Amino acid sequence: MDEKGRVAMLARVLASHTAGVRTGIGDDAAVLEGTRGHSQLVWTVDEQVEGSHFRRDFLSWQDIGWRSFMAAASDVAAMGAQPWCGLCALALPDDVGDVELEEIARGQSEAAARVGAAIVGGNLARGPALSIATTVLGTCDRAVLRSGARPGDTLWTAGRLGLAAAGLLALERGIAEDPRLRKAVASWRTPRALVAEGLDMGAVAHAAVDASDGLARDAGHLAEASGVRIVFDERALLGDPALSEAAVALGEDALDLALYGGEDYALIVASEEPIDGFRCIGEIVQGRGLSLRAANGERTIEPRGFDHFAGR
Repeated sequence: MDEKGRVAMLARVLASHTAGVRTGIGDDAAVLEGTRGHSQLVWTVDEQVEGSHFRRDFLSWQDIGWRSFMAAASDVAAMGAQPWCGLCALALPDDVGDVELEEIARGQSEAAARVGAAIVGGNLARGPALSIATTVLGTCDRAVLRSGARPGDTLWTAGRLGLAAAGLLALERGIAEDPRLRKAVASWRTPRALVAEGLDMGAVAHAAVDASDGLARDAGHLAEASGVRIVFDERALLGDPALSEAAVALGEDALDLALYGGEDYALIVASEEPIDGFRCIGEIVQGRGLSLRAANGERTIEPRGFDHFAGR
């Protein structure tokens, strides 16, 4: 198909009747109805690039589309907002044809529907590698920032930590069919933006971030922005049986996976109140940086994780 035909196909696959969308795919820009009664808009963009974020041989085409939309939607969820609509720009190499493009779009459409959003437009271009840039617009009454954590808060999480990193290792090592690793592989291939959990925490959270680049790195951003120190509870971080099982299968340290593995898209929240569906993994204290409290004492840890530009 030519570009016109591909745009028509995408309009059919991504068609949505979400309230508030007046004009979607097909014009120069989307037309939206106000803000649906909310006082704040939250807007984010995320890019998934072949070779940096994924390998084709590890994913179906639908998985690639799904992951690209969920990664952006997770940023909106971490602000305590409801995804409203999205724009998707795709750069396609010559070996990605019409069939593959439609499968990618189906994955995007399913992910958008899962979080209650509409895909209202985007762009197509040729490029040397497959790249998908996704912009998601969300609505809320009060956006939760990284900068509001206070000494005396508790650190809470919704979602699983380290399991996606274990799944990627399983794929890289060619042992993804090991029954002990299937949950981990699924966590990496088809992550889920925790929108409902983000809305639940929005009323009480002082600060929040999603764990996309690894718990330590992303929690480090929250600690730096808030001017506080985060103390992780080692026992709480090791409380997921699926992670423990996957770590044994891989011969890896479960704590390292939980702290430094990426692409979990779990929500990390500072709040003085418990949050339904969240579990406690630490506390906020005076000071700066990160530390880990274990049975044998407390030690400082580095806020490291995935970094596109480390060492450059």
